[in-house]
Amino acid sequence: MTARCVMVLGTTSGAGKSWLATALCRYYARQGLKVAPFKAQNMSNNARVVEADQGAWGEIGSAQYFQALAARARPDVRMNPVLLKPEADTRSQVVLMGKVDAVLSATPWRERSARVWPFIAQALDELRAQNDVVVIEGAGSPAEINLHDSDIVNMRVALHAQANCWLVTDIDRGGAFAHLYGTWALLPPEERALITGFVLNKFRGDASLLAPGPEMLQALTQVPVVGTLPMWWQHGLPEEDGVFETRTRSAGTVQRTVAVVAWPHISNLDEFQALRNIPGLRLVWARNPADCVGADWLVLPGSKSTAADLAWLRLQGLDQTVVAHAQRGGGVLGICGGLQVLGEALIDPFGIDGNAPGLGLLPLVTVFDKDKTVRRAQVRFGELAGHWRALSGTLVEGYEIHHGQTAEHAAMAAAGERLREVIPGLAWQNPAGNVLGCYLHGLFESPAVLHALFGQSAPTLDQVFEGLADFVELHLGRAQLHEWI
Repeated sequence: MTARCVMVLGTTSGAGKSWLATALCRYYARQGLKVAPFKAQNMSNNARVVEADQGAWGEIGSAQYFQALAARARPDVRMNPVLLKPEADTRSQVVLMGKVDAVLSATPWRERSARVWPFIAQALDELRAQNDVVVIEGAGSPAEINLHDSDIVNMRVALHAQANCWLVTDIDRGGAFAHLYGTWALLPPEERALITGFVLNKFRGDASLLAPGPEMLQALTQVPVVGTLPMWWQHGLPEEDGVFETRTRSAGTVQRTVAVVAWPHISNLDEFQALRNIPGLRLVWARNPADCVGADWLVLPGSKSTAADLAWLRLQGLDQTVVAHAQRGGGVLGICGGLQVLGEALIDPFGIDGNAPGLGLLPLVTVFDKDKTVRRAQVRFGELAGHWRALSGTLVEGYEIHHGQTAEHAAMAAAGERLREVIPGLAWQNPAGNVLGCYLHGLFESPAVLHALFGQSAPTLDQVFEGLADFVELHLGRAQLHEWI
């Protein structure tokens, strides 16, 4: 079996590649085809735990995880062989075939290509051999001419797979025709030949006003505009690449406000998508104390650089906001890095993350280990109190990605300051019941958790995928989608 490869390229980051690729995965899967997603290299701190070699666990970008589910395929590390997890503005952790590679992480950017390309090519070839269709996603723009010689994610992949490529642009930002033409024009002839269609994404208004732009663009490039996709705010798919909607909205009267601290190295923010879909719940991304005014719950999310984000929290004055909220009895939830921040101290003997005093809301100490814990888990909450009492006995499935190892502060425990361990080694609660820290990501993706906390449910991922497939079928057309493969 040799799969037909189709590739979604973009004129920029945020053009809609991940969204469109996910929709295509579900569309082709429900035609009875065996489909797999692929992205050679992803840069994101939104990661999921999936199968790796010999029964082990590994990491891939969240976008490819969702695309695999949309394709009704079992997610595995071949679908995203290289994942770059930014730790600072000039440094990223390199995850190769699901595992952190310290040597590659220290290797200059341009020197990595030759070392990782064999893994990328092998992963893609294996997926091609096992599927009818492989839906490939590019990264950023394929016309980054300064990086063309070291490209391993865009046109080198397209040429290797002889993929049929569509180039998508965000028309809402303006300059769409220039973006499409300029991207096409900067490609070498053999790469231009693989671009068979342009897609205008996020269009608002009267589509007839686009004329004669598409016709003029086709005259210049011999490439047609194959579709115009309307703006769709509430499609339900989590955002990719750390880009999230800053506007707040709620369906119906606001009954509860949840403020999630949007610190600089936020990770796994996609796990909060379900909260945006709960009627009566307003989700706020908090970057300063004013954003937390009126919040019922404050959430400290995951972090790729916990000590640095804790320093940022203090610089913004948000540390005092969180502590004061907890002292007033307000609900506080810390997830992974957020859990670590709620403790007494961060201790870093190996230079992994950094040393720092915590917020002191839970008598816990976190020590950063050389090795990263990466695994999926199914656990049941023990008896909880206060704000989180409704979670008592709830069975949840999630995933762990962390270097820190957390335990009770021994001296504080000896002095009688106790806390409630509600999941052994994974979750703790203060005696008052309003502060909860948990290592497990994915809580709000559990229907049982949503029902327990809010008495209702959000659309399932499968419902979201079906909606995406319906949308592209309506606006791109069955005939064109079948011709593409």
